[in-house]
Amino acid sequence: MVALLIAACLAGAVAIFGTKALMNLLIARRIGQPIHEDMPEGHTVKAGTPTMGGIAIVGAAVVGYLAAHLRPRVPFTYTGLLVMGAIVAAGLVGLLDDWIKVSNERNAGLSKRAKTIGLLLVAVIFAVATILWTDVETTLSFTRYNSPGWEMSNIGWCAWAVLLIYATTNGVNLSDGLDGLAAGSATLAFSCLMAIGFWAFRHPETYHVNHALDLAVSAAAMVGACAGFLWWNAAPARIIMGDTGALAIGAGVSCIALTLNVHLLLPIVGALYVVETLSVVLQVSSFRLVHRRIFRMAPIHHHFELGGWPETTIIVRFWLLAGACAAIALGLFYADFVGTGGLD
Repeated sequence: MVALLIAACLAGAVAIFGTKALMNLLIARRIGQPIHEDMPEGHTVKAGTPTMGGIAIVGAAVVGYLAAHLRPRVPFTYTGLLVMGAIVAAGLVGLLDDWIKVSNERNAGLSKRAKTIGLLLVAVIFAVATILWTDVETTLSFTRYNSPGWEMSNIGWCAWAVLLIYATTNGVNLSDGLDGLAAGSATLAFSCLMAIGFWAFRHPETYHVNHALDLAVSAAAMVGACAGFLWWNAAPARIIMGDTGALAIGAGVSCIALTLNVHLLLPIVGALYVVETLSVVLQVSSFRLVHRRIFRMAPIHHHFELGGWPETTIIVRFWLLAGACAAIALGLFYADFVGTGGLD
């Protein structure tokens, strides 16, 4: 528990002060976010807001994670290091995308193909390395490795992992459209995964996750980093996380869920990202098939913006949705534990 507090608190402090320093640097160099012409009218005032704030999130998480391991009872594990490596690598893909945007002064960074290749490369390396260097279970799992416990084989698990990582990174990226929406929801999602990781660490005979404490520390570091960044990113945002932060968060959520054997619980933990992604899929599919739009604009948070909802109202209500789903996920996880006779 002390290691989790160290990781979260130190990452939070580094994120708060580090984000402020990053903001000053970006403002001094006149590096700001270009706004797409198709965005709702209220977003034009955000043009020029410092971006690439995800640098502070990733940096703070790494510092918090490393500091927690200064305690002798918290050893480094390949699994934890691979998760943090995936967070950093996905953040670098996002950083390249953000840098191209600000350099060209237009809201067009990496091409879709280039970004996809970058994310798939991160996902494949993580999946293969996890299979080769850790004792991860290769079963399809909901709350533990043997529930339902369908064996997928090494190749099947790798393919599944790549799909989840790619889907989650894109889902978080789509959610990063309102001030504080992605950072706040990510804080809740990582808090849920931190609790699951710590519980799995305390009950190894039930969950068979030998690296659970290190994964809980990884999640705790991301909790602190996202919460600290939110200090400056809450509406009206003084800085935007950009793809640097969104892709790093998506990689962290999915990789931790995969290695904790809660793959099928992930859509509930990150239900907000699922809703945002589905709104885009439905919008595009409807327009291509019947030439009609379901929503005023997708992702769905823009639909409510154009419907007259204040931005802060949308953000808080979506946070409530994310918090409720994280609580449901924890409830299902604990109910399953009770069902196994864990309290007997």
